[in-house]
Amino acid sequence: MKILVIGYIHPKYDKRVFRTVEMLSERFEVIYQYRTEKDEKEYVEGNVKYVPIKYEKNPKKKYILEYLSRKAFDRVVFDLIRNTEYNIVYFHHFLASLPIEAFKVAKKRGKVVIYDIHEYHPENFMYALTGVLKHLKEKVMWNIFEKQLRLSDKLIFVSKETQEDVFKRLSINKPYLVFPNYANGVFFSQNKEKKICIVGKTPRGITYEKEILKRLIDKGFKLKLIGMDSDVLADIPHEYKAFMPYDEMMKELSKCAFSLISYGTSQYENFKNFIYSRPNKYYDSLAAGVPVIVKNTFVSMAKEVEKYGIGVVINPKNVDESVDKILKAYENYDRLIENLKKHQEKFVFDRAKKEEFLKFILS
Repeated sequence: MKILVIGYIHPKYDKRVFRTVEMLSERFEVIYQYRTEKDEKEYVEGNVKYVPIKYEKNPKKKYILEYLSRKAFDRVVFDLIRNTEYNIVYFHHFLASLPIEAFKVAKKRGKVVIYDIHEYHPENFMYALTGVLKHLKEKVMWNIFEKQLRLSDKLIFVSKETQEDVFKRLSINKPYLVFPNYANGVFFSQNKEKKICIVGKTPRGITYEKEILKRLIDKGFKLKLIGMDSDVLADIPHEYKAFMPYDEMMKELSKCAFSLISYGTSQYENFKNFIYSRPNKYYDSLAAGVPVIVKNTFVSMAKEVEKYGIGVVINPKNVDESVDKILKAYENYDRLIENLKKHQEKFVFDRAKKEEFLKFILS
């Protein structure tokens, strides 16, 4: 059996995408398409044929210019889907200029279509739009999204809340698997420092959180940034660690007392791409043995944090209450660590989770 994995705009070693390639290649031949900004050639290694397609992203481009430059890239990916021999096509994203056609051509060829939904697409796609354009875009995207889902044979979601919300809205009932962004392994440092860590490459809006951090620093905490040195925090004393290999990052993270996972969700508090998400930094923090400080509107994470007692759920707009909750949690830190040790394996990728994934692909 051959499986065509469409990484689309994701780079070669994107954590979620490459994990599926590794899992699938244990049992099947895999053709793996990914984006590169370099001049690379196709090559075969083990059960994987690597198919790099060059495309240089430019975040400063206007939407229309980005769309026009994306069309050529999309056409190459589309031709791969249309002409390559495979049994299953596994989409990690949709083609921006051919959002339905790529699904249709695979179905017309009698292929099994699996759609791994990383984001809440109707909201996340072109998320910076506002006002009338935002509402128009979402109406169009819901129509596209529904057609993509109905053309798919199986669906994979990053959280149960996303799956339930999408199925309810679209009255869809398809075979699905909830497969979160599990951490790679357990890390645990016995030498915890009184530090709050913010980890990740992408800077976020942390207007309210900034005031909380200032208060906590006054109470003896220190701030540590890993992978992101935000200008927003330039006036707050902090330690900065540049982007580093995964294991090194986890070791650095494991030394912290807390990991802050709270940030602005664009200008909309109910931005479902965030509130239903469970990002890599969430799983990595828990796998590193670090209790998390999670924003209360992040429904998926907050529910789990409260269920297992593995962190603190805050309303960042209420600075006094948030600081008080974090300080009280630190007073009872041993209990948090005990709960983390008890539940840590739930957040880590392992053989059982791999078998569940492969069973779903074959079912």
